[in-house]
Amino acid sequence: MKRTFRYIWLLLLITVFASCKKYLDVNTNPNQPTKPTINGLLTRVTQNAALNVYRVSTGMTSYYVQYLASSNAASPTDTYDDIDASGTWSALYDNMTDAYDLFTMAEEAGATQYMGVAKILMAMDLSLVHMLWGDAPYTQAFAGETLTPAYDKAQDIFQTCLTLLSDGITLLNQSGSTITIPTTGGNNPDLIHQGNSAAWIKTAHALRARLLNLLSKTPQYNVTAILDELTAAYASTADDAYITTFDIRNPWNQVAENNLDLLLDGWLSEQFIDAMDGTTYGIEDPRLPFMTDTTKFGDYRGTPNGKGRSGSGVSFEECYINLTGYYSSPNSPLYIITYEELKFIEAEARLRDNDNIGAYAAYLEAIRANMDKIGVAPADRDDYIDDASVSVGEDNLTLDHIFKEKYKALFLSPETWNDARRYDYQYKDFDLPMNAVTNDFIRRLVYPSVETSRNGANVPEVSGVLQRLWWDQ
Repeated sequence: MKRTFRYIWLLLLITVFASCKKYLDVNTNPNQPTKPTINGLLTRVTQNAALNVYRVSTGMTSYYVQYLASSNAASPTDTYDDIDASGTWSALYDNMTDAYDLFTMAEEAGATQYMGVAKILMAMDLSLVHMLWGDAPYTQAFAGETLTPAYDKAQDIFQTCLTLLSDGITLLNQSGSTITIPTTGGNNPDLIHQGNSAAWIKTAHALRARLLNLLSKTPQYNVTAILDELTAAYASTADDAYITTFDIRNPWNQVAENNLDLLLDGWLSEQFIDAMDGTTYGIEDPRLPFMTDTTKFGDYRGTPNGKGRSGSGVSFEECYINLTGYYSSPNSPLYIITYEELKFIEAEARLRDNDNIGAYAAYLEAIRANMDKIGVAPADRDDYIDDASVSVGEDNLTLDHIFKEKYKALFLSPETWNDARRYDYQYKDFDLPMNAVTNDFIRRLVYPSVETSRNGANVPEVSGVLQRLWWDQ
């Protein structure tokens, strides 16, 4: 576990500077510095890369895969209605602009290590833009030459992400960087991997494996390429990419705190609770107590998506993200990509390649690793894994088993929305929300008003949220 650093320096670094070339900025504050230090910029970008994962999850994807449900009836996120995700779009582009500036500053200084990390950080945020919207500004978005950048095609964005990651690996493997990221001392500017180039290289390979696995519905799906990336990626949960440094607390803890303060948020979906408490699959998952508390009735009860709350919202008649959960305590890690996700990717790839033995081993290891990390007691872990619904045997393993367990293990990860679309939402008893405005499951976001109002001439026409992205045909 990476150490958590809570020092005033972090707040200062994050608040005293802004990047010079903000694609979405209109006004310039003459009293604010325009030139951050390279380490200050690195701190900002690494923190926001992880926070953007949270923003995408809490803003939309956790509702689309029904981890969460709104306490209000017919909420747009619950019912697959159009939403204006301007805040998420701006956060992603702000951080990509900072990553661009970080690379430029590092390139001018000959700091190849910083350049490599900047490339990987750019790919992290750009891949989120790709998963939400498809086509997006990239080539013309960051040089400060136009406020109305042209859109790159989604397939080109996808390839750009892969190239950024490969370039990052190449740069990190070079020697002779003029300056290097500090690896010791209390104020490490790299909040993800603390200046460890080998760790960044593993993460780049992990992200490439995730991207290549996204192509499962296309002719470009390549098992060998995926497995090659996995071989160079994580060997255990100790390699995971995450942060534990926050301005105040883990943002999911803030969600739990908000709910207690009657700013109703973090309500768990009935769909997810049913998947975990034995209702759907006939076995109670021992990870559930690490995610939420029982209700005042002594059981677990979720909120149906689209219906809104059935109780008062203040008397624990439903399940919420709790203050002390593995994912939602004040100092809980905020994950970007994990070892268990990679083992599920391996299981899927090997199964599609008819390697049932290898697929089954990876599938069981993914479940075991996630439970061990969360803190499930070994006896409870083994009881769950040994259950006939989980230990199905090599010959009986299906994609249903892999996607079901991956859905549980990647709780709150935006990546599960990619999985749901690739899997055509075929989870057992997975139903459309109540009061859904569509007759099918959501496939994409429409472009936000912050973009249509300022760059409308370049924004692609979208038929609606049921329009499938290029890899989801």
